[in-house]
Amino acid sequence: MSQTNLYDHAYQLEKALRDSEEFTNLSSLYDRVNADAEANQLFADFRDIQMTLQQKQMQGEEISEQEMMDAQTKMMGVQQNELIMELMQEEQRMHQLVTEVTKIIMKPLEELYAPMVNDHEVQ
Repeated sequence: MSQTNLYDHAYQLEKALRDSEEFTNLSSLYDRVNADAEANQLFADFRDIQMTLQQKQMQGEEISEQEMMDAQTKMMGVQQNELIMELMQEEQRMHQLVTEVTKIIMKPLEELYAPMVNDHEVQ
């Protein structure tokens, strides 16, 4: 199989993902959240604080008590919004699907390196 053929398969996989029920549902829910001004603002605020905290964590910075309280407040607001909760559940399903597909794609490499790892563990 040539490299070009592998890319062709990757693009076919992209199309299959776009055509999947999971992606269609996610896209529809995303559109509904964007069309709802309150839900859109709440979701954007939640994502912003989530990204800020993740960046701080990755950079080894300490997260203040106030930031944690703000994040908890935003999370409570998000949890009270049924539309956002539906979106987040569908995001989780999409993430699970992508994780499972990635495991399938990575299987040849795992099988290739498995004997090396097992031999090293025995010694």
